[in-house]
Amino acid sequence: MDVDEALAIVDELLPQQPLTNLQETIFSQVWEGKTYAEIAEACNYEHNYIRDVGFRLWQTLSEALTQKISKSNIKAVLGRYARNRQQQAQTAVSPLASTSLALEFPSGPVPLKSPLYIERPPIESQAFADVLKPGSLIRIKAPRQMGKTSLLKRIVAHAQGHEFRTVTLRFNRADRAIYQNIDLFLRWFCANISHQLGLATDLDTFWNPAIGSKVSCTAYLEDYVLAQVNGDLVIALDELNDLFQYPEITAEFLPLLRSWYEDARELATWQRVRWVLAHATDVYVPLQLHQSPFNVGFSIKLPSFSLGQVQELARRHGLTWATDDEGAEKLVSLLQMVSCRPGLVRLALYALAQYRLTLEQLIDEAPTQSGIYSDHLRELLAALYPHPDLQQALRQVIEASEPVTLEPITAYRLESLGLIKLNKNQAAPSCELYRQYFHTFLPTAGSVADV
Repeated sequence: MDVDEALAIVDELLPQQPLTNLQETIFSQVWEGKTYAEIAEACNYEHNYIRDVGFRLWQTLSEALTQKISKSNIKAVLGRYARNRQQQAQTAVSPLASTSLALEFPSGPVPLKSPLYIERPPIESQAFADVLKPGSLIRIKAPRQMGKTSLLKRIVAHAQGHEFRTVTLRFNRADRAIYQNIDLFLRWFCANISHQLGLATDLDTFWNPAIGSKVSCTAYLEDYVLAQVNGDLVIALDELNDLFQYPEITAEFLPLLRSWYEDARELATWQRVRWVLAHATDVYVPLQLHQSPFNVGFSIKLPSFSLGQVQELARRHGLTWATDDEGAEKLVSLLQMVSCRPGLVRLALYALAQYRLTLEQLIDEAPTQSGIYSDHLRELLAALYPHPDLQQALRQVIEASEPVTLEPITAYRLESLGLIKLNKNQAAPSCELYRQYFHTFLPTAGSVADV
């Protein structure tokens, strides 16, 4: 088992608390046999701090696996876990028995080795080919629950299989303070890249106020990071749309990103870098066409599942009744409720396999406080609660009999949450589930949401 397979298992074990960048670095380095002292020196941290973070990580994994985990036994324990899981899947007496043992709860991206990942040809093959091209840029656009991060992880893993070094930055993990100004943000950007590559953070050597943050950042990447990294590098930026709510940062960083991509046309250094961007919506900060990274490279707009893909996923859940023509007819009512959105479909199939619900019961309860989507729906409602303007706009959409036109920034924010779908400038509810739930629970003007 390599370190990426091990990290995929950790993602399965800790669906509600994904590893921080530092935890991931410590885990990876320990897996490769490094001591805490060596990790501390490489990451430019105090030895005691690295040891404490590692200790808390092993404690968390111990609770998840219900056995004592340490840096000395982690390889053996996860190896046994993977073997036992494989054996359980192979020896199950029936499809339903198999799913009860092997199904992971559908939270977050689909793990790399999971049999529940459904490909959407030719997207994967095209992306795998493109990430190997010098200086390439791949853009993945889709609302929430559509599988952006699952695809991004597979593109990165494919590059790793070709001996590329990789970095994945998740903008939803950055502290709010990082977005105070472009200098703080770019230092965070560079420091995280260094950490993930196992390089000491040496910002002060390359950061020069006289030439500005953007030139300093470029020099750091060119003259320090890329100078020390052998071979090619993939930099994946996940949840890039989290940046869009900070217009000043967005207006500075995105043109800089575009300039690095264009430098690859002539500079061998930047030809070694591949970019993978995942975002939920278009940027609503005005940019010149030649400054935007969203009109270059290979664009992927993830589609919803087809009925056939849903049937295949149902089969992998052990729901054999759903695989024939009669089963397809039954699934149509579910797909009408969730619009074939992969994340919502996965949760429904998991519930049908694990909880022995009937399809009719699941659909009837879906938009209610007692349905399988209640946690997900409450999270969305909580996200709307501080923003009366978004609440008002969404109510306008769900109460209209036809698509409506919204103010652009408001539309983009609702699309980013996955609550609406846009056809040119026309907004409509992204699925029937959201329309019914928010029609009932979205607060009216002057009321308070119960979240």
